[in-house]
Order: sequence, then structure tokens, then C-alpha cells
Amino acid sequence: MAMAALRREGRRFAAPIISPQPLNPFRSSISSAEDQAFLGVRSISTQIVRNRMKSVKNIQKITKAMKMVAASKLRAIQTRAENSRGLWQPFTALLGDTPSVDVKKNVIVTISSDKGLCGGINSTSVKISRALHKLNSGPEKESKYVVLGEKAKAQLVRDSKQNIELCITELQKNPLNYTQVSVLADDILKNVEYDALRIVFNKFQSVVSFVPTAATVLSPEVVEREAESGGKLGELDNYEIEGGETKSEVLQNLTEFQFSCVMFNAVLENACSEQGARMSAMDSSSRNAGDMLDRLTLTYNRTRQASITTELTEIISGASALEG
Repeated sequence: MAMAALRREGRRFAAPIISPQPLNPFRSSISSAEDQAFLGVRSISTQIVRNRMKSVKNIQKITKAMKMVAASKLRAIQTRAENSRGLWQPFTALLGDTPSVDVKKNVIVTISSDKGLCGGINSTSVKISRALHKLNSGPEKESKYVVLGEKAKAQLVRDSKQNIELCITELQKNPLNYTQVSVLADDILKNVEYDALRIVFNKFQSVVSFVPTAATVLSPEVVEREAESGGKLGELDNYEIEGGETKSEVLQNLTEFQFSCVMFNAVLENACSEQGARMSAMDSSSRNAGDMLDRLTLTYNRTRQASITTELTEIISGASALEG
């Protein structure tokens, strides 16, 4: 009888340990919600990391593809740009390139790209154009912009909209040739009045290097004036003019042809610099995406391991409680 009573007392005291006493419904619902929320947060955190890893992988694929496209375009343009340098060099030897000449009407031709993701080549061109505009501005001077490319247009419109004379975009939509650029140069000469045209572009050096450059083309009147004053252009009088054309007509033709040749070379050089800078930018982006993917993988593994460790701890604790 005594042993039976002891067993009954043991079951009465052990019952609360094995099966808890009933709680009120509100408390039970709160506990269930808290447990579900805790499990939900833990599963959502790993899911968020997985989604982020997936998006980074997709971005890495895109940047690698853009790098390959830029490399193929660069190979197609680089040879043409190197060959075009032989067009304007004879004019530089004959008419000179005098950026320090002091004139009243300056037109700054800023060449940029229509698309971004190519480093800082467009910002560099705009910065030099603004510096030239400031340098050639004054009470008796007039300085205007001619903008080629959407990126330079977007930057110069912010603070120099009233000084922009002409904007041309989508220049590189089709493969460039001399005929297209000569027509473009003719349109610029017809729509602006100038004493000096200052073409700002990025000269291609290598895939990772480009040099911001400003070339100067003077008007026929300024060329004749500088030649008569015995400056750097004084050697023009040593040449004989054949045919019925006058000296002013010859200078007019020479300066127009010089501007079209310089523009052709500048557009190709800037296109090469753009593709080279895009290759470097996309390569850096791909490497950064790889580094981010490594960090996210480490975070995901740590989060998953912590989740598994917590679940094992809960299982062991529950089994110990059942055994006790």
C-alpha cells in the first residue's frame, strides 16, 4: 500500500514536468506566435542572403559580358583611330596649334559619350571645357559651347545652359566614317561664329590610360592675322599659291578641312578611350562582385550553421527534459 501511494505521489509531482499544466488560451497563442516569428525570421534571413547572392551573380554575368563587348568594339575602332592621326598632323605642322592665342569669340567643342559606365572620361572632358570657358571669358570676350554626346550635355546644362550653342547626340549610333564627321563639322561651322574652335576630347593611350586633350583650330582671319604678325604662323608666306584662288580663299578651305580632320580624329580617339575605360570599369565591377559574393557566401554559411546549431540545441534540450 505504501509503495502504491508513493507511486501515486510521484506521478502527481512528475506530471507538471512531463506535461505542463494547461495555460490560458491568450498566453498559448502568444507563445506560438513568438515561436513562429523566431523561426520565420531565421528562415527569412537565409532566404534574403540567397536572393542577394543570386542578384550579385547576375550582375557579375552582365559586367563580364559588357567587358567582352567593349573589348570587341575597341579592337574595331583602335586601328581607325591610329590611322586618323595622320590626317591632322600635316595641318598642325602647317597652321600650327596655338591654344594660347587671344581671340574674342571662342567656341568650345566638348566631345563625350552617349552612354555611361565608362569611368570618368566624360567628367574630365566637362571639367576641362569649363576651365577653358572660364579662361576665355571676359568683358570683351564671348565663349560658347558645342556639345557632342549626351553625358556632357547633361552636365553642362545644369550651370551653362545659356552658353550652349549646339547639342548633337547619338553620334556613335552607327559606325563612324569621315563623311559623317565632315557633314557634322560643316553644320557646326555654319551655325556658330568663331575666332577659335577648341576641341576637347580624350586621346587614347592604352586600355587603362587616356590623356585629356584640347586642340585649337583658328578662323581664316585669325590665321592670316597671326601670319602677318610674324608669330608661329609666319612661315605661311613661304608657300606659293597656284591657281586663281586668293590667299584668303585658300586659308578658308584649309581651316575647314583642318577642322573636319581634327574632329574625325577626336571622335575616334574619344570612342577608343570610352571603350577602354568601360573595359576597366566592368573588370573592376566583376572583381568587386566576386568579392561581395565571397562575403555573402561566408555570411550565408554562418547563418545556416547558427540555425542548425540552434535547432540541435533545442532538440537536445527537449530530449533531456523528457528524460528528466
